[in-house]
Amino acid sequence: MQSQSQLTSTFANRILAWFDNHGRKDLPWQQDKNPYSVWVSEIMLQQTQVKTVIPYYQKFMQRFPNILSLANAPQDEVLHHWTGLGYYARARNLQKAAQMIRDNFNGAFPPVIDDVISLPGIGRSTAGAVLSLACGQHHSILDGNVKRVLARYFAVDGWPGKKNIEQILWQYADSLTPELRTDDYTQAMMDMGATICTRSKPKCDSCPLQQDCLAFAQGRQSALPSKKPKTTIPVKSTVMLIPMWQSQILIYQRPPSGLWGGLWGFYEADSIDTVNIRAQELALANYSTITLAPFRHTFSHFHLDIQPVILQLETPVTNKINEAQQMWYDLLSPPNVGLAAPTKKLLSVCKTQL
Repeated sequence: MQSQSQLTSTFANRILAWFDNHGRKDLPWQQDKNPYSVWVSEIMLQQTQVKTVIPYYQKFMQRFPNILSLANAPQDEVLHHWTGLGYYARARNLQKAAQMIRDNFNGAFPPVIDDVISLPGIGRSTAGAVLSLACGQHHSILDGNVKRVLARYFAVDGWPGKKNIEQILWQYADSLTPELRTDDYTQAMMDMGATICTRSKPKCDSCPLQQDCLAFAQGRQSALPSKKPKTTIPVKSTVMLIPMWQSQILIYQRPPSGLWGGLWGFYEADSIDTVNIRAQELALANYSTITLAPFRHTFSHFHLDIQPVILQLETPVTNKINEAQQMWYDLLSPPNVGLAAPTKKLLSVCKTQL
């Protein structure tokens, strides 16, 4: 039976040998690596696939090439460059963290892991990833890909989202992360989960860990890691009002916290029956209605059934409820503001009405 040091050495050596031949080394954030570029990529990659992230990352870095440019930018512009990636709290926390780095760390990404973890939107795994990948420091990580690799290799039963299961996986991650080439090992483990030890149809015949993998030996690859216990996702509904005058659409900026915080979207009514009442509250009159096809937008914790209604205005409206939080969005010359996915979708539909 292998000792812990032998297991660590064998496991890491196999992972690194595989990485040298098959690991990903040409991703945009791997070129001219620095803590800021790796940090941005790690936040974007949370709950989002690499192929989706790459074009967003490239545009984001072109506009915000360093911490200070991100810290000093208008939030609208940051959210605009995030539009379509979803989970917008990531973008808001990214900018808040950049501002904290500007104010508390003289604009330089902190090299101490406790300081990194203290920043908004950064947990232990993300902090470890940035400092190991960009600075070569010895820190372990435990993102979704690594959890899957370790849960299968050691046949760990239980949903990894549970604290006690996660703690077991952290112990394995800490014990296996090598002192040398930590950066390559970190990238290799993420690559293993993304390309070999995938959620469905893992490529076990190409896996460097196959001969010692307990899930493979037991034929339980598809059963591990254990799935999250099923819960009934609640369904909510809303009516989105789309006041429209020629190519102009009335939208407003949502409060900074809560659903779609800081993004621009449509005013809402509780039901079709209250559309006219809500329109009166918005000082809108003389319009005809066009009811668009309803659709469902799904969040991580609930479904939202959306009924869009265009209010086709007969005369232009110049009055505004709150100048700072309301605008007439020009479909033919769209401003650079952050839009939630349903808002973006409905604006595209409105453009077909012109």
